[in-house]
Amino acid sequence: MHIPERILMGPGPSTVSQRVLRALGSPTLGHLDPRYIEIMDETCVKLRKVFQTQNQLTFPVSATGMAGMECVVTNLMEPGDEAIVCVNGVFGSRMVDVMERAGVTVHKLEIEWGRVFTPEQIGEALDRHPGAKALGIVHAETSTGAHQPLEEISRLVHEAGKLLIVDAVTSLGGHPVKVDEWKIDAIYSGTQKCLSCPPGLAPVSFSPAAVEVIEQRTRKVQSWYFDISMLKDYYKGSGKRAYHHTAPVNMIYALHEALEIVLEEGLEARFARHARLHHRLREGLQELGISYIPENSLHTLNCIGIPDGVDDGAVRAALLDAYNIEIGAGLGPFAGKAWRIGLMGHSATQANVDLVLAALKDCIG
Repeated sequence: MHIPERILMGPGPSTVSQRVLRALGSPTLGHLDPRYIEIMDETCVKLRKVFQTQNQLTFPVSATGMAGMECVVTNLMEPGDEAIVCVNGVFGSRMVDVMERAGVTVHKLEIEWGRVFTPEQIGEALDRHPGAKALGIVHAETSTGAHQPLEEISRLVHEAGKLLIVDAVTSLGGHPVKVDEWKIDAIYSGTQKCLSCPPGLAPVSFSPAAVEVIEQRTRKVQSWYFDISMLKDYYKGSGKRAYHHTAPVNMIYALHEALEIVLEEGLEARFARHARLHHRLREGLQELGISYIPENSLHTLNCIGIPDGVDDGAVRAALLDAYNIEIGAGLGPFAGKAWRIGLMGHSATQANVDLVLAALKDCIG
């Protein structure tokens, strides 16, 4: 089996360092082995630092990023509940779908793809739907590259007595995600983006207020696998841990090492690196006559317009064949009109920025 080493500059996964790959290949232990429990506990502590939270119920769900969305929704929401969900791209729409499958009455707040929500829009939605239990919003919309400010929105949500649910799949580890300061009640992410760990885990964190809501449910969580009432006895139990499912032991090793790399660099230094490289990429793209689509762009996911007359698929194929570089295509209304260039974690280097700019210049012709 031959697997090429790509330069991963798409919407995810990002490149995984040799340190993380070596950790992934460490000897497998049983999921109740005392040494493994220590490693798992250390991983949860590191996750709290990266989420910037004291939430005790912070752990990696044993599945990819979208499992984090399902875990949050199915635990916090019950059939018949109401929720406001903000939609400005694919992943807001996906949250609507997950909510509706859980029997939730969803009030969609939709705006144009690539734009972000204003506090005024959120305030009006909260006034229109006083019965909503929660508001869900995407911090980093991977499909459009839009970076959503949250602080003022969080204030409005909590003044209205609602829970705040946040998708941070493409921001955790690349942009500030201040769970406690921003009073986020439930948040989920993925390991394969800015954490530069292989796909397979979904870090989540629940505030004490969210845990209280879960404990007051009137019926069982519809998903046995994601049921926090059982999972918490494994991830944060004292003494003997309650077995729930066979944990992905080697993936936890990998996440442990990936988080160690994040913390060694330091969160502020890491955020500054992503910002610096984003601006270097932006300046180079402008020289090529390529513009950004979102006004408020992520540093980690750069969504740019394809120049007139340029063949989307041909350029991406040429980048892969000639330069071994992967970038992402546009989704939904952006299909054939946009490229998505990821600058996430281990892939966010000056060498990669300069290479993709030179490669684009060559392939566009």
